[in-house]
Amino acid sequence: FRLALIQLHVSAVKSDNLQRACGLVREASAKGAKLVALPECFNSPYGTQYFKEYAEKIPGESTQKLSEVAKECRIYLIGGRSIPEEDGGKLYNTCAVFGPDGALLTKHRKVHLFDINVPGKIQFKESETLSPGNSFSMFDTPYCKVGLGICYDMRFAEMAQIYGQKGCQLLIYPGAFNMTTGPAHWELLQRGRAVDNQLYVATVSPARDEKASYVAWGHSTVVNPWGEVIAKAGAEETVVYTDIDLKKLAEIRQQIPILSQKRCDLYGVEMKK
Repeated sequence: FRLALIQLHVSAVKSDNLQRACGLVREASAKGAKLVALPECFNSPYGTQYFKEYAEKIPGESTQKLSEVAKECRIYLIGGRSIPEEDGGKLYNTCAVFGPDGALLTKHRKVHLFDINVPGKIQFKESETLSPGNSFSMFDTPYCKVGLGICYDMRFAEMAQIYGQKGCQLLIYPGAFNMTTGPAHWELLQRGRAVDNQLYVATVSPARDEKASYVAWGHSTVVNPWGEVIAKAGAEETVVYTDIDLKKLAEIRQQIPILSQKRCDLYGVEMKK
């Protein structure tokens, strides 16, 4: 099946971002994509100073638009971090997923908040405004089972391993790595998660805006279960297409059967809730 990653140029105007995103979703559908993913922060600039201003409830304005375009195009639509979600007085970094009938299939609240300090390069603390999610998020399609994470979640190998154990064959991480962590770790982490668990990993970033307060690395990418980069964007706004080949996944798992060779008598990773 064909996967499309929309690397969107994000402005400060929410309505413009929604309109551009929906237009590119329609374009991807017309080119045969059955599963389309939007980037983290697709309808608002990324930054703790923006989260409260742009926050919405789910369902709300942005997710209603995503539901409508998913139904119109008859696709599975992963809404990136569609919005900062407001719920019960708290804000979450939330990705909503819609099916071909427009129904909300699941929503993933970012589990691991991006609180880092690289001296002289970048300091960021999502926990100043956001609360963490507390659950794994998976959904079924006629093609395969998909597991979700958001950006910083990708650094935690245990989360990807749980998804693999639960039968996911594709992991999708809407993310916005920056100009420090992007060149160092963006591709490395994706290839690691793919090889460790013998599955496909896709990441979808906003396009790079050098004038933004937070500059995203871009380079939306798809990695196959062999650890090969099979599709990759540059820094500009674009749509990345790739065909996910589940026969290749099955062949790799048969050739190097690490999933059945794990020593569960010695170690294990489990989902607690």
